Amino acid sequence: MSTVRTNRSTIAEAVAPWSDVAQLLRGGDAGTLTPVIIPRHRRRLGWIAPLWVGLFSMLTGVMLAAQDGGSADIAYDTLAVLAYCFGVLLLLLGVLWWWRSSIVEVEQGTNGILTRYGAVVRTLAPGRHYLWHPWSRVEFVVDTSTEIPYSAPVMACPTRENVPLRSIEFFLKFRITDAVLFVRIIGAGNFDLVLSSAVQDAIRQRARQVRTEHAYDLRGSDVADMQELLNRQLSRYGVRITGCNIPDVQLPAQYQQHLATRERVAKEREAYDQEWGLTRKRRIDSLQMDIERAKKVRDARIVEVKAALNNAREEVAQLLEQQETNAQRVRFEIETRGRSGLIAAENEARAQSRLAQAYRDNRAVLQYELARRRLEVGAELAGKAPQPVVVRTDAGSGGDSSALATLLTAQLLPRLAAPPETRQDED
Repeated sequence: MSTVRTNRSTIAEAVAPWSDVAQLLRGGDAGTLTPVIIPRHRRRLGWIAPLWVGLFSMLTGVMLAAQDGGSADIAYDTLAVLAYCFGVLLLLLGVLWWWRSSIVEVEQGTNGILTRYGAVVRTLAPGRHYLWHPWSRVEFVVDTSTEIPYSAPVMACPTRENVPLRSIEFFLKFRITDAVLFVRIIGAGNFDLVLSSAVQDAIRQRARQVRTEHAYDLRGSDVADMQELLNRQLSRYGVRITGCNIPDVQLPAQYQQHLATRERVAKEREAYDQEWGLTRKRRIDSLQMDIERAKKVRDARIVEVKAALNNAREEVAQLLEQQETNAQRVRFEIETRGRSGLIAAENEARAQSRLAQAYRDNRAVLQYELARRRLEVGAELAGKAPQPVVVRTDAGSGGDSSALATLLTAQLLPRLAAPPETRQDED
């Protein structure tokens, strides 16, 4: 469990000689931020005494020389010369002391506030300046270029559910833009109180808008609105906030344990989700591999089917070509036969036509030949015509009607009806 840090920054002004101004402005004093230094002046009015004494010595020398009047008294002349030389020496010493005490060197990155008789006259830029007026002095040296870090932890800050947080650490950087306004209106010590109060108020307002379970979201969150609010409040003091953030938030111990339990459960859930994600990814990869394998098998089968289809198409094309060739051959044969038959028919028709012409020409001859052939056929048919045989079987007419006579008649009739050549062959 982290400990609560309560190291709040403190802003104050310090009184220091000119030799320690740079160290205090850059490093602070025992953890205290010191943007304003009141220099311990070396200027004294002691340089006036040598001037007055020197002036008195010179007047004394002049008076001694006047009293001598033109006499040859060596003592008066020696005293006058000594007084005059001593006066000149004291005047030179006083002027040198005045020149040396009027030199002021303002540190780089700071501004000096020049006052005269306690009233602010103007600001001095970095560098060497000469303050010839005896009552002019640099009252304050203000750091106007450095962005001063400021840490302000807020303790027991309640959230929206009125749960007091252990602490909210707020860090900001500010820069003094107007040194005169800063030292005349508020000063470093009072500014520390004002800045702390403003930060406390801004942090508490922000914490009231946050739920306790989201308190850790304040760390590193956007605080531009808080920076704008602080700038509006501190601009009248010649100060501008250049940056701020919330680096750390501390919850109550019990609530922190509760959040630790929730975080542990969330981590376990995240680990389970990661494990399930890996398992799911492995399954998905396995399924994808199976799908890819199936796609490859499918593609191979598709290639085989396409090859078989191409072979079938080639075979069908060959068969169609062969059938077409056969059909053409048959067609050619039929056409050849038809032409041959047509030619033969034409030839026969021509022959018949010629024969008919010959028949027409030889009609009489043909008629004679036809009549002769008719006669020959009729004579031949007459010679082969059957002879009628009359058998009388009536008993009343005196013929023989016995069964034997009938049987003999039945056997002789076919022989009698047969042609003569047949009868000769049978005999």
